[in-house]
Amino acid sequence: MKTVTSIKLDKSVKEEASKLASQMGLNLSSVVNATLKKFVTERRVVFSLLPEFNAGTEKAFLRMKRDVKNRKNIVGPFRTMDDLKESLLK
Repeated sequence: MKTVTSIKLDKSVKEEASKLASQMGLNLSSVVNATLKKFVTERRVVFSLLPEFNAGTEKAFLRMKRDVKNRKNIVGPFRTMDDLKESLLK
């Protein structure tokens, strides 16, 4: 037996989730049902603790990581907070 449940979602989250589900050949109801079934079966909720970067952020992060490894584009160390602030304003 099926039942109807009403939940409040951020409009943008609902739209994005519906679009993604549709691209996978699903509807949002199927995604919610599968998620709730897993929740009931496993009796736990798993939240990702790892950051998820968008493509631009990922690219910048990898560039910074490479720069640190190659000791490029690095400033400091600073002796005082004023020295740090002055460097940031340049």
